[in-house]
Amino acid sequence: MSAADESRVSRFTLSTLGGTTLLAGADAVRHAALRSGHVFAALGTSSSAPVDALSAVAAQRAARIALRRVPAYRAFVEHAGWRDDPALGPAAWVATLPVTDKETYIRPFPVADRCLDGRLPAVGTQIDESSGSSGTPFNWVRSGRELAEVHRSLAQLARRTFSGRIVGINAFSMGAWATGTNVGEAMRLIGIVKSPGPDIDKILETFEFLGPGYVYVVTGYPPFLAELLDAGSSRGFDWARFRMYGIVGGEGMSEQLRDRLERAFIAVYSAYGASDLDIGVAAEFPLSVALRRAAAERPELRRALFGDDPRLPMVFQYNPYDYYVETNADRELLVTVNRLALLSPRIRYNIHDQGGRIAFADALATCRAHGVDLLSSLPAGSPRPFRLPFLFVHGRADSTISFMGANIYPEDVEQALLGAPAVDVRGFCLELIDLPDGLALPCIHVALDAAAPRDDGIGSQLAGAIRERLLANSRDYQAAVEENPRAAELVVRLHAVGTGPFADDASRLKRRYIVRS
Repeated sequence: MSAADESRVSRFTLSTLGGTTLLAGADAVRHAALRSGHVFAALGTSSSAPVDALSAVAAQRAARIALRRVPAYRAFVEHAGWRDDPALGPAAWVATLPVTDKETYIRPFPVADRCLDGRLPAVGTQIDESSGSSGTPFNWVRSGRELAEVHRSLAQLARRTFSGRIVGINAFSMGAWATGTNVGEAMRLIGIVKSPGPDIDKILETFEFLGPGYVYVVTGYPPFLAELLDAGSSRGFDWARFRMYGIVGGEGMSEQLRDRLERAFIAVYSAYGASDLDIGVAAEFPLSVALRRAAAERPELRRALFGDDPRLPMVFQYNPYDYYVETNADRELLVTVNRLALLSPRIRYNIHDQGGRIAFADALATCRAHGVDLLSSLPAGSPRPFRLPFLFVHGRADSTISFMGANIYPEDVEQALLGAPAVDVRGFCLELIDLPDGLALPCIHVALDAAAPRDDGIGSQLAGAIRERLLANSRDYQAAVEENPRAAELVVRLHAVGTGPFADDASRLKRRYIVRS
């Protein structure tokens, strides 16, 4: 694209668009943004209201294409008894379509039938595998065109966030898993890349090999970045010599863990996506981090923004032209991927993550009503914020254990453990254990960095910290303890790293936080 064309397109913002006849124009602007950082920044920092208005229109178009060209989706919708009502507006029309998920749509239909024109292309198709953290791993197919869009989008986000001579160290698990391979390809568009996977020795060797003259972007799962810093420090590695950012994904991250990581990293941001949905659906930026931190410090603001769920959600921003987001009665996210490049379209897809969306202006207004000027709270030197809607994600709907009518979430346990002094916690998981009297108690298994951990009161100390956190943060737990003091009983069992319920951690892509009997 020439400089003149780039200037012309950058001035043509989505604020000039509206209505179904302008989707083609919006597509052209979107594709220009994927190829030009100037256009990308101009669109992201303009008002997102016009794009919000087009989101349902683009979702309706994606669904109509799927009905026409995807045999499995057409059969699925017909079996559900759906009837087209052209008189409905786009949002109401989309809401009449049946919800898809792994059990109702992915399992029953062959992969080719779920592709455009019922065909799995023989050239350019990539097969990704999900981690299997919630059960059996699944295979997911993506076209070359689709992946090229994903890589350009991730690269533009990285360009917007980082500057300088960039070295990407890709510590996500490599192989058939979507995140590792695609993060490496995206980072290659903006800098030097090495993809050692979660290999601490190779990562430290890379830092030493290239030296401190670069801006390093280390990507991986949140707990691994903490393990990397701890391992390096134990070997005398001087992290202060290097300018580093962290990009994490695959699971949530507490603000306590972010604080811990940012002792060495300049900043750590999380991204949201799923192998069965799309890669890079949403991302954290300084503004969304500021919003989340403000909500963490003010319970009233948290409830006003995110509802009565006691968990502090991850908070991202997303492009509503690419994704149309709804919620169901269980507060689960239903996402339609509006991008036309998808080989296997996703229409009202439910990965069973609970959360919601908040318009940009509404989020700022809610913060102001609670005494928070969100824009002025940004760190000095932050780029002009994206004026995109916020997507908040509490986590999977079934990622809890329930006791005496109260749900206990891994997020609360993590924050309690990270706040416990002088205890080197390397992992945890939750389980309901049966007692001889036929009752059950919540058990928190904790992995400590020791060959054979001795209790020495540590278990009681950690149980107390977890209990205090739950009493302070969970209305359900407060009510349960008031009604029955036994609800305050917690069991903490200590394990050495790699033993007990943590024995298979080395073979897992993601950590398991709930142990089911």
